[in-house]
Amino acid sequence: MTNKTTHIKSLTFIIALFCAVNLGYGQSIFTNSITGTAIDPEVSNPYITGQIVDQNITVSGIGKSGVTGITTDNRYNASNWGADITADNTKYFEFTLTPNAGYEIDFVNFFYTAQTGGTFGPLVFAFRSSLDGFTANIGTPNGTGTTIDLSGLPYQNISGPITFRLYAYISFNATFSINSFTFNGTVAEIPCALTATWIAGAWDLPGGPNNRKAIIADAYNTGTDGNFSTCSLTINPGVTLTVADNTFVEVQNDVTVNGTLTVETSANFVQYGNTFTGTGTVNKTTPVKANWYYYTYWSSPVQGATIADAFPLTDADRRFSFDAVNYLDLDGDGIDDYNGWTIEAGINTMTPGVGYAATSDRSGSYPGPDNTTFIGSFNNGDIPTAISYNALNIGGSWNLIGNPYPGALDFDAFHAANSSIVDGAAYFWSQARPPLAINPGNEVLNFNQNDYAIYTVGSGGVAGGSPDIPTQYVPSAQGFFVAGLSNADATFTNSMRMADATSNNLFFKTPNKQSKSNNSANKLWINLTSDNGVFGQILIAYVDGATNDNDGLSYDAPKLLSNNASILYSTMEGSNKIFAIQGKAPSSLNESEAIKLGFNTSINVPTIYTLSVAQLQGDFLSNNKVYLK
Repeated sequence: MTNKTTHIKSLTFIIALFCAVNLGYGQSIFTNSITGTAIDPEVSNPYITGQIVDQNITVSGIGKSGVTGITTDNRYNASNWGADITADNTKYFEFTLTPNAGYEIDFVNFFYTAQTGGTFGPLVFAFRSSLDGFTANIGTPNGTGTTIDLSGLPYQNISGPITFRLYAYISFNATFSINSFTFNGTVAEIPCALTATWIAGAWDLPGGPNNRKAIIADAYNTGTDGNFSTCSLTINPGVTLTVADNTFVEVQNDVTVNGTLTVETSANFVQYGNTFTGTGTVNKTTPVKANWYYYTYWSSPVQGATIADAFPLTDADRRFSFDAVNYLDLDGDGIDDYNGWTIEAGINTMTPGVGYAATSDRSGSYPGPDNTTFIGSFNNGDIPTAISYNALNIGGSWNLIGNPYPGALDFDAFHAANSSIVDGAAYFWSQARPPLAINPGNEVLNFNQNDYAIYTVGSGGVAGGSPDIPTQYVPSAQGFFVAGLSNADATFTNSMRMADATSNNLFFKTPNKQSKSNNSANKLWINLTSDNGVFGQILIAYVDGATNDNDGLSYDAPKLLSNNASILYSTMEGSNKIFAIQGKAPSSLNESEAIKLGFNTSINVPTIYTLSVAQLQGDFLSNNKVYLK
């Protein structure tokens, strides 16, 4: 072959390949322009010189069987193709592609250039694969070259060796050559097929554990080593994985703890699989408490924890559950006429999804935080919790439930999945005041019900005993009250869990961002304070779905008390309730809008009260004057 012929052939290949790429045929994973001259291509079986191969596959090169190589530069040429009118299964060109372990091939097409020569033929061609034992024809090959489509099944997700053969027949003293060829497609890592190991302060695979299994073989702290997501997680014996505050670990499938797993207060550990083998530790630190008898509402994030395990230093008569079945509020004042708080014995096991109340260690140093440790197999999967409803309860059938997971829970998602079972508000205990005889209740000394912070799915959150405003994210181990709508199970699911660095930092410890839903709605927070420690807050929210009437707890959340406390509230026409959160129709917001506020106090000493706008949200309220009268 002359140099001129070679140049024409090479130019033809380049133009054809350029067209293939521009037609969206995918990237090359195995190609050879077959430009061998020093060693004629047909001498090798297979021929591999000059081939370009994706780094995550191995290939055989182009080989031949049953035919005779013909000395020719720059093409893989052969004769003796046979005169039969059907394909001779022993005469073919052959290509084998094998993805590396943990990878798979999605083919797009096979593109080749070719030519025939000699006396006569070959006239008929066939392209077949090993997937069906080389029985079915693929595409319409010919003697000059074409593109054969491989984009559909069964040529996707190929994780083992695959061989393609090109047959030629009805040939008399003729030659047939492949002048160039390309397999186009993609080679991708099979999800969860490979394992990344953390060892000596680094992951042994580039990219770490994302979309792979993870083995922790050396100490790992997400605070310094980073958050990660993985298909499955194994912690080796003697090794510690610490999920630090404001970080997360996300596991798609199973967790095996042969070493130590520790999740700190505001960390998120999220698992979507069903198997957790071993035990882990969840450390929780509360905000600063004024004294030991200030309560916290808890929920266990682990299986099998007893009351004594979780609260070993709390007085035996200061650890409670709430009897929602027998709760009774006949006058709607938010006070349980039955007094359903039940002392929990230390040997009793904490039920996942159920809320509990406990004070701190009496001998501790206060003001100061409370520290609680939960040890056990982490809760995951669907967790049902019984909800009680009694139509006689004027103020709502209250149930004390809790986040059962070692990470934050999206209350909006929880309510959406259980909207026929629980109403759309969560009440969080954020105690800031001591129990007093003047507070309503059925004990000698009663806590101030206005220390409840409230979150509603439609309108947002309002602060209670402290200035911290709850969002839709319920922190790990947090108990809270909801109003039951039916006697049924409300179910927590893995899809409600949060895999991020910020959603578990609530626990009324630091100020928090507002709910990501309705973040463009117009909202107004008003504070009541005094020179002797009074604090109260209400929220007026102009949000889609709300009306100017009482729309229920999803938009309008009442104060739990109507008397005998220093409180700020709002009112609405047609309702005798007082509200901490009031949702209103966005269409009612204009320059003449007036909001009716109420104030009540039992303080009988000279006191200076202050009303202030705590926060504004939304274009209208942010760009117009608001007057407090």
